[in-house]
Amino acid sequence: MAAIGKICATVLAAVATALLAGCDAPVDGGAQQPKQQAGARPFDARDYAEQAPGKSGGTLKISTFSDPTSLDLHSISHGNAQWLGRMIYDNLVYLDAEGNISPWLAKSWEVSADGKTYTFHLRDDVTFSDGAKFNAAAVKANLEHMRAPATKSPLAAAYIAPYIDGRVVSEYVFEAKLRTPYTPFLYVLAQSWLSMESPRAIKEAPEKLGEFPVGSGPFVVERYTRQQGIRLVRRADYNWSPPQVKHQGPAYLEKAEVDFVPEQLIRYNTLLSGQYDLTMDAPPQNAAAIRADPGYVFESRVRTGSPMRGLAFNVDAEPFTDVRVRRALALAVDREGIVKVVGFGEYQPKTDFLAATTRYYDPSFQDALRYDPARANKLLDEAGWTERDAQGYRTRGGKRLSAEALLSSLMPPSPMYAAIQSDARKIGLELIVTQLPTGQVMDRRSAGNYQALFAGVWHTNTPDALYIGYHGGEISSSRRIGQNVSRLRDASLDAWLEEGRSAQDPALAKTAYAHAQQRLTELVPAIPVYENYSSVAYSKRLKGLVFDTSHNTLFLPSVWLEKP
Repeated sequence: MAAIGKICATVLAAVATALLAGCDAPVDGGAQQPKQQAGARPFDARDYAEQAPGKSGGTLKISTFSDPTSLDLHSISHGNAQWLGRMIYDNLVYLDAEGNISPWLAKSWEVSADGKTYTFHLRDDVTFSDGAKFNAAAVKANLEHMRAPATKSPLAAAYIAPYIDGRVVSEYVFEAKLRTPYTPFLYVLAQSWLSMESPRAIKEAPEKLGEFPVGSGPFVVERYTRQQGIRLVRRADYNWSPPQVKHQGPAYLEKAEVDFVPEQLIRYNTLLSGQYDLTMDAPPQNAAAIRADPGYVFESRVRTGSPMRGLAFNVDAEPFTDVRVRRALALAVDREGIVKVVGFGEYQPKTDFLAATTRYYDPSFQDALRYDPARANKLLDEAGWTERDAQGYRTRGGKRLSAEALLSSLMPPSPMYAAIQSDARKIGLELIVTQLPTGQVMDRRSAGNYQALFAGVWHTNTPDALYIGYHGGEISSSRRIGQNVSRLRDASLDAWLEEGRSAQDPALAKTAYAHAQQRLTELVPAIPVYENYSSVAYSKRLKGLVFDTSHNTLFLPSVWLEKP
């Protein structure tokens, strides 16, 4: 195991797929984007719907950080699934500009009084690119595929865990039965990871879906070359975009070419040279330069779900069994300093556990873990770590206050890791950063054999991100991969999270999630550092930009290219 002492100061652009999920008019080229307000969608509603018809034709050239590793979105949690999914697939439902559920492939639905039965009335004019019909049987096949053990779903299966089974009521009416009331159900069905795939392909060749995906979406994958790129062509007969987007007929673009370009500097240079029209995972260190160029736009948007967590503590492992030690390290992290070197003015520091744009976010606890090294030192004194060794680290009973934090080899270098390590040293805690192959990190994570992890984010379009990340039932076991990497078990927190996801009354849900947010600031299972952002940069040749309501990424079927 190689301990990292000094970590390369480049900016975090993406997080290892095995550890993640799971974000007004576009900003003027020379303007700084306004900071986003807590608890509300901060952008103009016009961002989420087409304002005028576009021009057909052209090939959009896109660069993005990494290969999603599969185009079977049920089997991955990669961030690129969010915008790629809208090109290849469709979903049962969509969110409107206010974040409420709206129709897509499902025209309407009813929910039973007990919240356990959902009846979907489906469109009857939709087909997959292999000619298979979209109908109730297709919905049943997709839900079964998401949770099938062979799919090895790290995300979709967890999202539909309360689903028991489904019934084909008629060709275009499907009934879903849930084990318990689960109000996030419709919301998660709007996310790209839960897209509808061809039932014929699922039945005949499920093992090929990763390389040869078959959806009902506006583009068809012509070629997918791993570690290189994806080539997509427009589907001429497509005519069922979500009504919220107000797009009629096929996509405007004739083709799209996606290349995987890991190097941030190359993505920046090739964008400005005209080799690409759009770069996803746009590097924030280049934001000012891109905005200063009259031909380009840079945008950063806060995603819903969880913020970027610098560390997740294993609360079962010393020294983090003691909440005073966890809180001390959280108070010692200088988030203002970190966002200056990581976000270059694009990011907001974060000291609570739910993204500010998420429904039921409560800002009452936003200062609970604010930078306070004096208080951090006092807490460690109270915990008995009062002596110092020759290197300046705290000791108790002759034992150094030390912990190892695991880092996956797939997580790009970031100054955040070294900054947290340095802040820990200032209060006398030795934090050893150990980078390992992702498989080894996952093995140790599953076994609970770690003290802390560099945890990343969990993006989802509901406050149920808190349940996924911190409920006691979400701890990994031999049967499933859970996302509660802190291994937190707290009866009161679990009760609030269960009430939040089952409450039919929004007022009750709001209260439950407020209590959960407060409890997390008391338990400190992780260190929130900054909001989770979706950042893109693009040429002003791109017109008709629409942003997706679940992921705050570009909805590319509505984009068109102005001729040079």
